[in-house]
Amino acid sequence: MGTEGKAGSKLLFLFTSMILGSLVQGKGSVYSPQTAVQVPENDSVKLPCIYSGFSSPRVEWKFVQGSTTALVCYNNQITVPYADRVTFSSSGITFSSVTRKDNGEYTCMVSEDGGQNYGEVSIHLTVLVPPSKPTVSIPSSVTIGNRAVLTCSEHDGSPPSEYSWFKDGVPMLTADAKKTRAFINSSYTIDPKSGDLVFDPVSAFDSGEYYCEAQNGYGTAMRSEAVRMEAVELNVGGIVAAVLVTLILLGLLIFGIWFAYSRGYFESKTAPGKKVIYSQPSARSEGEFKQTSSFLV
Repeated sequence: MGTEGKAGSKLLFLFTSMILGSLVQGKGSVYSPQTAVQVPENDSVKLPCIYSGFSSPRVEWKFVQGSTTALVCYNNQITVPYADRVTFSSSGITFSSVTRKDNGEYTCMVSEDGGQNYGEVSIHLTVLVPPSKPTVSIPSSVTIGNRAVLTCSEHDGSPPSEYSWFKDGVPMLTADAKKTRAFINSSYTIDPKSGDLVFDPVSAFDSGEYYCEAQNGYGTAMRSEAVRMEAVELNVGGIVAAVLVTLILLGLLIFGIWFAYSRGYFESKTAPGKKVIYSQPSARSEGEFKQTSSFLV
């Protein structure tokens, strides 16, 4: 290759490098060294957001919790609802104190003023709150052969609590319950997420005292009140007796209505369409007969 050809190739290489260099330089990057942050309630915390490749970065922070969306930072400025406890810097936002309402996903969005350069990163914040004492719904009596549902729940724990059940102080396994001698004759399932304990069907061996525990990995596990549940046989004799009593009472009612009707208690004493006029009898002397009343029909 001649001198002119080498020179042309060199110029083409330099020109291409300049173009590629400007494209790479103009493409911003956004990242965070922590995409999941956990912090106890009422503590301070910083959500980091690192970015490069922006000549005039415009930073915004969006908060999403379920169906709720809010702007924490807009155009490098903290919005009014967060201004009293959140500060902004080029490396992230800092909460002076967090509450359980701050649980959710925070997205750091960085762009150029012209809108040609954009990048974002999301951070999930979990505010740690220990569980409260769970409440239970346990029937005092269930019929053998039927389905029974016992519930356990608490609403303060963050992250959400998981639940375990105990019968007469013995832990109930969430899987392969029949492998333990205490529950070999029982048919139940436990959902650790919802806290439901389901017997399907109830057996005679399911009578006992039940309570549940809630724990979320933070703080102390909390125990509910213990409630006794009795598994009883279906009382066929009682049902038959109740039906017979109901039929007897219904028969007596029908007889009473018939008897009253047959004696004329439901008929009017005065024939319809007739008017009776009655006048007070007047004084009369002895031996003298006078008509003292008259009837007009």
